Amino acid sequence: MPIRMLAKELYRTIQQVESVEIELENAPFEKQQAIKDKLRKLKAERDRMRAILEGKKERKFGV
Repeated sequence: MPIRMLAKELYRTIQQVESVEIELENAPFEKQQAIKDKLRKLKAERDRMRAILEGKKERKFGV
């Protein structure tokens, strides 16, 4: 996947994480666990994409 596409996908995932964090803050107690699970998965995906993007930049630019 090209770097530009990865960067766009990473940005989209970061926006989702922020949105779910706000949702968690405003959620009633009984829904918080499900939202926490969703947030955990999104953060893992965000971190995975960030690592892939960093690896691609290092290979392309020799950083």
